[in-house]
Amino acid sequence: MTDDAARLDGGPIVRSTGRWRGIVAVTLLAVAAGLIAKRPPLLLVGAVGIAFAAYPRLAAVPEPELSVTRRIAPDSPGVGDAVTVRTTIRNEGESTLFDLRVVDGVPAMLAVDDGSPRCATALRPGGETTVTYRVRARAGRHRFQPTTVLCRDASGAVELETAVTAEDTIECAARIPAVPLRARSSYRTGPLLTDDGGRGLEFHSVEEYRRGDPASRIDWRRYARTGELTSVTFRLERLADVIVCVDARPEAYRASVDSEPHAVAHAVDAAGRIGDALFDAPHRVGLAAFGRELCFLAPDTGRDHAIRFQRRLVSDPALDLSPPPQAVRAGADAVDSNGTPALDRQLSTIRSRLDSSTQLVLITPLCDDGAHRIAQRFELGGGVVTVVSPDATTDRTVGGRLARLERDHRLTALRNAGIPVADWEPTEPLGAALATLEGWRR
Repeated sequence: MTDDAARLDGGPIVRSTGRWRGIVAVTLLAVAAGLIAKRPPLLLVGAVGIAFAAYPRLAAVPEPELSVTRRIAPDSPGVGDAVTVRTTIRNEGESTLFDLRVVDGVPAMLAVDDGSPRCATALRPGGETTVTYRVRARAGRHRFQPTTVLCRDASGAVELETAVTAEDTIECAARIPAVPLRARSSYRTGPLLTDDGGRGLEFHSVEEYRRGDPASRIDWRRYARTGELTSVTFRLERLADVIVCVDARPEAYRASVDSEPHAVAHAVDAAGRIGDALFDAPHRVGLAAFGRELCFLAPDTGRDHAIRFQRRLVSDPALDLSPPPQAVRAGADAVDSNGTPALDRQLSTIRSRLDSSTQLVLITPLCDDGAHRIAQRFELGGGVVTVVSPDATTDRTVGGRLARLERDHRLTALRNAGIPVADWEPTEPLGAALATLEGWRR
């Protein structure tokens, strides 16, 4: 439940509705007919038409001052629970809003189960209206998108569209116990098991005793049995620098069916939960995304950095959950002034900011060969790559079955290349998919 009201956010869009578009033609026709036929009543009708035609041009553009308060119950639902959302829109200004239309920003991963997040009303100064609807909880943290507001003037000729942001979240208990990482890491003590011997908890090897080895590491049982003096070493535990990277190319905005969230929405949700688990470890965590734009947040630790990480997931333009328009899809291979494809430039920028010990968790639906090549490009460039792939395919159609078969081939090719891949069906727990990576420690 959130009681703090949020103010208008972002630049408004003002446009004409065209509601009075034909009135000028009708007025001119009436005046002409009145002059030709010498009929004063027609001239009077023309005069009235002129008044109607002029009124929209004299009306001021509405300037709404609105606040949004959202109440969510229950606060911490379980998977599959019904969650009731009550969003109240209040007119904080001093003028009446004659035609106000509101669409609440339902989280992309949740579908409305009952009621409607839309309403149309008029609000006097200080007046308010409430929309009530119900969603079905799914695993993960789900942030509300900005509430879209459309306001028309009294004549209906001009409308203003803007958005109101209230930072509310529905969090369904689905934390990931741990994120399996590969063995290579930076030299800072932490929970990541490596292939290097030293001080730790897990047995690594038995070596010949050397002068200066700690007495606590001598295998006294072996000495009593064989008379041979040996030292036991354990796997070192170190911290890792991890970049959680989201494939947000236009090609990744694909869903198994139209009623389900697309793969980028699943990827952003997974990135948030993987980030939480890594911060708890506590590793140094960063964020990256490529597609329409580039996003990069350098790895770091601490509560403030974790908040920055989660805010970037919600607000960065590169991670916009709205599917790109067709023009953006068509221009996905655009080049810059140097003739370099935009995507290549983004990938090169990310790669240049990784060192040899930084691990990259790439979240991609693997819906095309480009995603497969990108994962191998990072690995061959010296990176330490782990792929988490939300499945956006379906077996309900012939085309869907073909897409699933092609994706299976890409999964196999990556594994054969030595890149661990977690094949995640979004209806199943993410933690279960990540658990399949436990064997990939090299």
